[in-house]
Amino acid sequence: MKNKQAVFFDRDNTIIFDVPYSGDPSKVELVPHIKDALIILKENGFELFIISNQSGVGRGLITEEQVQAVNDKVQSLLGIQFTAIYNCFDAPDNPVQKCRKPFPKMILQACKDYPINPKKSFMVGDKKSDILAGISAGCKTALYSLKSKQSDINDVENIVDFISDDILTIANWMCRQKIE
Repeated sequence: MKNKQAVFFDRDNTIIFDVPYSGDPSKVELVPHIKDALIILKENGFELFIISNQSGVGRGLITEEQVQAVNDKVQSLLGIQFTAIYNCFDAPDNPVQKCRKPFPKMILQACKDYPINPKKSFMVGDKKSDILAGISAGCKTALYSLKSKQSDINDVENIVDFISDDILTIANWMCRQKIE
């Protein structure tokens, strides 16, 4: 039975600050308050996932192993294990797997792999593509606007469920929205 709630997080500029195409774990820097936000969500029974476009692999700029090393560093710094991490390695101009956000494929795969109900879940990201993927999968959505481009904010302000430049505020909002 798919009753569990989840929060699907974009990685770059949502959990860590974006370093374009970085495969270097030493460059990983957490966004403010992310650890506290994740602790609150776990304490409230949410499963936590990372859903990330990593086109540097498809572009030949980094390897899958480097992406994994960065993801391992993220979890190490947080001291929190995500239920699972889904990466799409497609380059934008060569969509081999057709999994890049805004396609909801990674979220839907997580819901298939785990007993997650997308209608009881949330997608959090900093870009329009994150919000569209969440909506397409049936999730509620939150735009973490700390590093968002103004155009992304403008493009989603009428379709996103919540916007904040503070990830802790977003976590508290999701807990208040929790659907039993």
